[in-house]
Amino acid sequence: MRAFTYERASSIAAAAKAAASNAQAKFIAGGTNLLDLMKLEIETPTHLIDVNGLGLDTIEATPEGGLRIGALVRNTDLAAHPTVRRDYALLSRALVAGASGQLRNKATTAGNLLQRTRCPYFYDTNQPCNKRQPGTCCSAIGGVTRQLGIVGVSDACIATHPSDMAIAMRALDAVVQTIKPDGTHRSIPIADFHRLPGDTPDIETTLERGEFIMAVVLPAPIGGKHIYRKVRDRASYAFALVSVGAVIQRDGTGRVAVGGIAHKPWRIEAAEAELPKGAKAAAKVLLADARPTEQNRFKVDLVERMLGAVIAEARG
Repeated sequence: MRAFTYERASSIAAAAKAAASNAQAKFIAGGTNLLDLMKLEIETPTHLIDVNGLGLDTIEATPEGGLRIGALVRNTDLAAHPTVRRDYALLSRALVAGASGQLRNKATTAGNLLQRTRCPYFYDTNQPCNKRQPGTCCSAIGGVTRQLGIVGVSDACIATHPSDMAIAMRALDAVVQTIKPDGTHRSIPIADFHRLPGDTPDIETTLERGEFIMAVVLPAPIGGKHIYRKVRDRASYAFALVSVGAVIQRDGTGRVAVGGIAHKPWRIEAAEAELPKGAKAAAKVLLADARPTEQNRFKVDLVERMLGAVIAEARG
């Protein structure tokens, strides 16, 4: 690990300004992903800004009937919150499906959204990687691709986003609230927060330099059956081959977001209109632009089967 300087931020504004003034600075809260990346010298910040003392660890009702989740709320606390369990059960179930209890105790809401891919080629510093070193190449293309993306991919990157929580947030139409170094605020729909790789897979979100996440806001609950299913290579502490987060109504309509297949939580609203017709019709639209490899082609069939299981569970 390389040497770095450290400060405890005294305010949200101070944290944002400190990050904006140093291109090599990083915010740190739980550090469950960042510290691992620093040890491997994938991330090499020269300055860490500790934001744990900023008081952004509360969950509050909004005037619109929704929920405002502070950026520093730990995953364990969010999953166990009575209102989340009652009105946003999809979110609670997705969180419990991720990582281990120890990691959930440290990981934060904002950090979960910002965690980086678990593509093995990204983690192997002996291999070229456009996400780690822009302009080199994607070693995954032509390599071992079983766990990697099948839709929304590009010639520069086929990595997937690893977050379970983000899948639920996408299905629930969450909004990310931020503050910029100049003090202006921004509300970013979760649909627009993560980017597809294109030619710049190293740019993973729409955040600007120094922009700081303050909270994630959920709209009023929508009811229906909340389901989160995750298929992985082992029963626990593993990232999804395919995951499905869904809220299905009694008439078969609903929302569906899929993980393990793309660079961001994958939701196509046009596919949701096909849900009452069945899994095959919905999957056809959801994966219309899929570009699987020979090794991960099974994900196409797996998505359809999981959608079928979700629909069947919702119908009882």
